[in-house]
Amino acid sequence: MVIALIAHDKKKADLLKFVEENRTLLSSNSLIATGTTGKMIGEKTGLDVLCLMSGPLGGDQQIGSRIIGGEVDLVIFFRDPLTAQPHEPDINALIRICDVYNIPIATNLGTAKGLLKALTDN
Repeated sequence: MVIALIAHDKKKADLLKFVEENRTLLSSNSLIATGTTGKMIGEKTGLDVLCLMSGPLGGDQQIGSRIIGGEVDLVIFFRDPLTAQPHEPDINALIRICDVYNIPIATNLGTAKGLLKALTDN
């Protein structure tokens, strides 16, 4: 399974903690991430993460393209709903692509926990 990991700046620490808590499960999957997030996860956890461009530089669109190509099975995107994002159209497009292609997307910790629990229940 290919899992995409994305986090806005104010949510990166939360995503890192989530990844560390779920390291065993995540390590048995292929991980891709937007640039800064992926680099941080790789450095802090030792997990192998394919890093794409930073979100504002097109990383969200790269993940969207991979979804369209059938290369992503799950997206975990810790969004910061309280801070305006200059690349909001890209974020909305990524969420729309997940909806169009029926790709599960978690945009907060509660949903991310639920999706990973569903993986372990199978």
